[in-house]
Amino acid sequence: MKEINNILKLIGGLIFIVLLNSCSEKKSENENSFYQIDDAGIRYQLFQLEKIGWKSRLHTQKVDDIIFTATEVPIQYYLLKDQGNQDLFNIDSLYQINRRERVVEFTFEQDEEDDLLKEKFTSLNYEDGIKYLSFSIDKDFYAVTKSKDTIRCSGVQYERNFKIAPFQKILLYFSGISPEEEIQLIYNDRLFQKGIIKFKFKDTFTNILL
Repeated sequence: MKEINNILKLIGGLIFIVLLNSCSEKKSENENSFYQIDDAGIRYQLFQLEKIGWKSRLHTQKVDDIIFTATEVPIQYYLLKDQGNQDLFNIDSLYQINRRERVVEFTFEQDEEDDLLKEKFTSLNYEDGIKYLSFSIDKDFYAVTKSKDTIRCSGVQYERNFKIAPFQKILLYFSGISPEEEIQLIYNDRLFQKGIIKFKFKDTFTNILL
């Protein structure tokens, strides 16, 4: 009888191991399938945003001979471009942490494509103009929400083009704004002495489903 019990226990153990392996394989297949489906969906949404979405939602003001353009970058698009889409769970986690952040692409362009960092435009020497764009211009921007909160710019990233492109571009970062909140960007232009310029963002973006 004891031997029979041992045999039954052995058979039961083998069946458990087989079932466990089978479940693990199915789980692995499901995870792979999830990544494939999710990756394809995200790539499509990125295509939509980049080609016909956020890039078309630019706001432009021209003062004298300088064109100022502000475009809000969807935070999920920014995270995906910055981090890549290899780890979608990580991107989703980063989005949940940063969902109250806003990123605004801001460009300056002279209407005849002259270099705006020349001293005749800024009253600064060329290197001081670059330093201002890199380290000081964030103080010239703030956002006003529809609920009348004033949000100071929390950081700036100057994308130096080394005179290849006919414009200067910076990325502006704002914190503590609800994803559903409309904002107005206020720029007090001290670099080119053009005064206060306003850009109103009325659109909100459809979330990318991660």
